[in-house]
Amino acid sequence: MKLKTKLVLAITALVFACVASISWLYLLQLLQVYINQSYTSTDSLAHQVLFATRQAIDVGLNKQKFDVNNPASVQAAVANSLQSSAGLNALMNSIIDYSPIVQDVAITDQQGRVLVAAPDPTLEGQILKARPAYSTLRKESMRRVLGIIFGPPRVYNLSLGIDLSGKPFLTVELGVRTTFLRNSLRPWLLESISLGVLVLFGSLAVAAGVANLALAPIEIISRRLDLLSHSQAESAEEESPDEKKRKPGDAVEQVSGKIERIGRRMRNVEEVFTALKENLDQVLSNLQDGMILFTSDARAILVSNSVERFLGIRRDDLLGAEVRTIFDRETRLGRLIRDSFDAGMSIVQEEISTETGRRIQISLDFIHDEQAPTGHSLGALLTLHDLESMQELETELELSHRMASIGRLTAGVGHEVKNPINAIVVHMELLRNKIQLDPGSAHHLEVIESEIRRLDRVVQTLVDFSRPVEMHLRDQDLRHTVRQVLALASADLEGRGISVSSVLPEAPVMVKIDADLMKQALLNVVLNGAQAMPEGGALEVSITEDNRWATMSVRDYGEGIPPDVLPRIFDLYFTTKKEGSGIGLAMTYRIVQFQNGRIDVESKPGSGTTFHLCLPLTAPPEARQRDQHDAATSLTEGTGLIEGNRI
Repeated sequence: MKLKTKLVLAITALVFACVASISWLYLLQLLQVYINQSYTSTDSLAHQVLFATRQAIDVGLNKQKFDVNNPASVQAAVANSLQSSAGLNALMNSIIDYSPIVQDVAITDQQGRVLVAAPDPTLEGQILKARPAYSTLRKESMRRVLGIIFGPPRVYNLSLGIDLSGKPFLTVELGVRTTFLRNSLRPWLLESISLGVLVLFGSLAVAAGVANLALAPIEIISRRLDLLSHSQAESAEEESPDEKKRKPGDAVEQVSGKIERIGRRMRNVEEVFTALKENLDQVLSNLQDGMILFTSDARAILVSNSVERFLGIRRDDLLGAEVRTIFDRETRLGRLIRDSFDAGMSIVQEEISTETGRRIQISLDFIHDEQAPTGHSLGALLTLHDLESMQELETELELSHRMASIGRLTAGVGHEVKNPINAIVVHMELLRNKIQLDPGSAHHLEVIESEIRRLDRVVQTLVDFSRPVEMHLRDQDLRHTVRQVLALASADLEGRGISVSSVLPEAPVMVKIDADLMKQALLNVVLNGAQAMPEGGALEVSITEDNRWATMSVRDYGEGIPPDVLPRIFDLYFTTKKEGSGIGLAMTYRIVQFQNGRIDVESKPGSGTTFHLCLPLTAPPEARQRDQHDAATSLTEGTGLIEGNRI
């Protein structure tokens, strides 16, 4: 069966089912309304008969003589009054003649014996058969009522009673035959059936038209699929032998075959795309920077693994999420990115500091469709660059550079060691030849002794600098270290005419360090600053902190360091001072590196130099403030050496 035939039959069946359902509901509602109306009209007729019965009794009893105390005499007088009442009998006969649903009317006494009846007077004096109440028909379901009306004929009764002294006296009985209801409903039912048949044929015509309209675009789709396949020849090459034999005549089957061939192409493309995606995921997993690619509706479709370090959210939870879900306006990073998305403005390498003190460089680029007249946005690319991680990487590279310098130093030491050894060997040969012939050859022994001492100094320096340092890291208040170093250097600084001022926080500054090694490192920097001011001057020592770092700064107002010399000041044996050894700053750099810190230097020729020794904090500021009271006694240590923060 072709698709068009199936479509016509389906539409016809659907329309017919809808019409049949509506007609059925309409018929049920119509039946309910008719039952209620017929009950109301029959009840009205019963009240009319009841009223006429009362009048007939009143008139008849006034004309007759009977024994009031004799019930039989009263009953006979009432029956005679009803039977002789022309008005009552005329009313009952008119109801039979003009009411389409009333079959008979009767008036019975308390025993159910008929006193007067229409249209069959022969029922008078007989007991009226029991019949179901017409009111029960109203309580039945409409489907049940429909079965009763169109089933075997049945008679229902509607009755109204007359009471005497609180007891039943007479009853008006109206009989309603179901055939009368059926005859009244038959025209409506035939009309509904005729309408259903008409709708059925109309739906066939409509379905045929709809099928033609629905299948018309199939031809257009087929032609477009041919264009998508580039050429009919290419399509023919892709057809399998079974498909070529089949040659379906139905347009839908033809389109289905073309879609199947295009589907095979798409699956091949999908395999290539999957391979490219795997390669891209591998590249993204190796990126240190966080990268998120958003669609035009601000949903993340591409996320690098490094984003988890910046946002603290799993990569799988970020995929498909919107910008407002990923970034919270309560944070600095979230507020900046949300505002940029709302305004549609790019961010070019902007640096921010997060609530935890972490410095991040942000770049946000919106991708626009250049061919669209309005520059429609295709999405956005967000890049998060961790400046501190880069700085730590640079520090590690610098440390590697220092270690390479140690390697070069070792080679230099080897050269330095080789020359004294050669001199010793030469003079030993000379001594061997001359010791017995010339007593004045003793000066050769002096040369040998001098060279051996020089060799010992070189080797000892190398051993001291290269030997692994045994660290004893403990939580220390950095202010104590500064005070102890300044107290230790006070005599030397006063002798050089240098005044020292220190600015220290009120709260403890807790870091995990080797106190002895850090004193040595800071002392080297302080003495280096003093040596930079041979004529005397001022030396400033301060401690500052942020959320992550504590920084000891030592500032002198000497001649400064030339820019070409500045990169080499931490190299071993490099010095610009005549009395310098070139070991102090190299040792300081080494000590700070071993304690996870860093050293920054700022210098301007003629304006002095500032050394910044940065160490990681071990407790947040609020925790240190809670310990301020407990550390009050330790803050006063060394007051005999320091007054007013000056030495």
